[in-house]
Amino acid sequence: MPLPATAQLFHQSPHPLLMPPPISCLSQLLRAIEPVLHEGVYVYATLPPGVAAAGHEPIASFHEEEGMTLILEEGQAQQAKLQPLFRASWITLRVHSALQAVGLTAAVATTLAEAGISCNVVAAAFHDHLFVPVESANAAMVALKQLQARNQATV
Repeated sequence: MPLPATAQLFHQSPHPLLMPPPISCLSQLLRAIEPVLHEGVYVYATLPPGVAAAGHEPIASFHEEEGMTLILEEGQAQQAKLQPLFRASWITLRVHSALQAVGLTAAVATTLAEAGISCNVVAAAFHDHLFVPVESANAAMVALKQLQARNQATV
């Protein structure tokens, strides 16, 4: 089965062993965030407790007492008749951020909040992923690129 266009970006990335080491210094992270806006619309949806995600292909999931939260392409949610809780655009920060880095999430969230944009952050092993309202995607990209540019200017 071919990969969705959004997933292909990651399969073009270098093998993890060939990637540079993760960055934990905040100023270095902010200079290199490289935001990338994925095509498509993604939704947050839930499954009740005890219901498996079989047949679903989420890009992320999280188990909570109340059930399982899925983040998946809107079309998949529609096919599965899952009620979307939040329609989002997906932005990946291409910098290889260390999981123990301090301040990246706060700096990004503050920048987006100052622009009036809500943001849900998912940290993964290699990159941070932002889910912003669909209608705010372009403004979020502008704000993130400005954040990166401001920090490159301070070198």
